[in-house]
Amino acid sequence: MAKIAFIGSGRMASAMISGLLNKGVYNPENIICTSADDGTGEALAVKTGIHHTNDFEKLLSDSDTVILAIKPQQLADINSELSALCNDKLIISILAGTPINKLSAYFPDAKNIVRAMPNTPGQIGQGVTCFASNSPLAINEKQLVENILGSMGTVFSIDEIHLDAVTALSGSGPAYVFEFIAALRDGGIEAGLEPNLSYQLALQTVIGSAKLLEQTGEPPETLRGRVTSPGGTTLAGLEVLNKFNFHKIIDDTIKAAKKRSIDLSK
Repeated sequence: MAKIAFIGSGRMASAMISGLLNKGVYNPENIICTSADDGTGEALAVKTGIHHTNDFEKLLSDSDTVILAIKPQQLADINSELSALCNDKLIISILAGTPINKLSAYFPDAKNIVRAMPNTPGQIGQGVTCFASNSPLAINEKQLVENILGSMGTVFSIDEIHLDAVTALSGSGPAYVFEFIAALRDGGIEAGLEPNLSYQLALQTVIGSAKLLEQTGEPPETLRGRVTSPGGTTLAGLEVLNKFNFHKIIDDTIKAAKKRSIDLSK
């Protein structure tokens, strides 16, 4: 079986490795990782049974695919020696806001470079990841990339030009959902509910609503209409959202995050 090397052993790398093992895409003996001198790589190896090393030559000598899972600012630490060890290998980067042309400058002789944008629900296999490649992927390469990234959830292949919008929507989106749940919780408390009950109601309402959307396959507007009776409580609440232009607030939120992603890529 082909081997895969992880440069970085943080949460997303850990999530990906757990998914790869759980889905049988790789066996533990075919995965190796390295990390900063903080014990994360060693702990991940003990937890999962994969290999760990601080020796880059050992890390990369037998690996066909390299997952770049460090912090974006750590990219500057990639030296010519490490770059040369990645020659003719498939590089998959999950570095936020780091475009392919910038990655190519560090890995000029890589077999191919894939830029991916996962999100935090990937930690439990419920994420969504979009990816783009430097040059067209062969059928077997695309299948490999989709299997690796699919270990964290759903996968979409897109043009890189859209990755900043993806970052703003699905990359940052979990934070918006968490904020919305917090707002529902606080609203319930203000309405007189006990804090824990209010939180559980808010959380389960969002989870159940998302699952209903997924299972029915109907547009959110259709399901919204079924909850909204003329002159009823839901309509009274929606009128407040409309008064403060809720849709425009979300639109502006995504535009701001996209702009920031573009700025960071420079």
